[in-house]
Amino acid sequence: MGRYWQIFVDGYTGYANYFWTEITRPGLHNYFYWLIAVSLFFFGLELLRPWRQNQKRFRKDFWLDAFYMFFNYFLFSLVIYNATSDVAVQLLHDFLRMFGIRNLVAIEIDSWPVWAQLATLFVLRDFIQWNIHRLLHRVPFLWEFHKVHHSVEEMGFAAHLRYHWAENVVYRALEYIPLALIGFGIDDFFLVYMFTLAVGHFNHSNFTIPLGPLKYILNNPRMHIWHHARTLPEGAPYGVNFGITLSLWDYLFGSDHIPGDGRDIELGFHGDEDFPAGFVRQNLHGF
Repeated sequence: MGRYWQIFVDGYTGYANYFWTEITRPGLHNYFYWLIAVSLFFFGLELLRPWRQNQKRFRKDFWLDAFYMFFNYFLFSLVIYNATSDVAVQLLHDFLRMFGIRNLVAIEIDSWPVWAQLATLFVLRDFIQWNIHRLLHRVPFLWEFHKVHHSVEEMGFAAHLRYHWAENVVYRALEYIPLALIGFGIDDFFLVYMFTLAVGHFNHSNFTIPLGPLKYILNNPRMHIWHHARTLPEGAPYGVNFGITLSLWDYLFGSDHIPGDGRDIELGFHGDEDFPAGFVRQNLHGF
């Protein structure tokens, strides 16, 4: 037990030091300031060329969603997640060692070019997340957590990271083993994370541009708005357009649905008028 306690403590202190460094030492690979920069970029586009021109510049729940961005991207790991996940990973490895399994890596790709490793991580991770997103809609107790994200009434870039803290746990837990089976040879996936962050902000923003044929590959506001529609189409009781970064999976597996422009459709879910409005109550919801 002492070993696991030390891992827990080291997880806290290690992440606290990392977070302090992120804030105090701006740099090209600094997630904290890139989150701010990407957010300001899309906020600027929303101000200069709003898709819904009658929507207020500081839309409903703008500041709540801004707090969600920093909480889910940084503070949640500082509060509890990083330390507990380090312990959970060590427990998993210790359990597997009981059966003689000392290495989860099934496919060695550390000899591949960096671009191939990044592309593999990006596509595989996005496909896993697409499937997890579908689970959040289909499994009743997971849907209760996911309702936080769908409680958005007016769409904007910051709605991207409005989600229940339990979703962090679900995504990271279900991603871990599939991604661990591939032996990535590089430590920094900065480009992948920043690209997915930017596309996620774009999907939720009050700004849009025609993508042409790229719409069949990349998620976009005209597609994702229908995922947030209050009224779901017949034959799709669990939702449509589950794509995170890539729209490709929805087109391949038949969950795509874009019946029109979607700019002014009503957002949310049936019963959301009774859903908690504040951060604390929303993050206690589901229990």
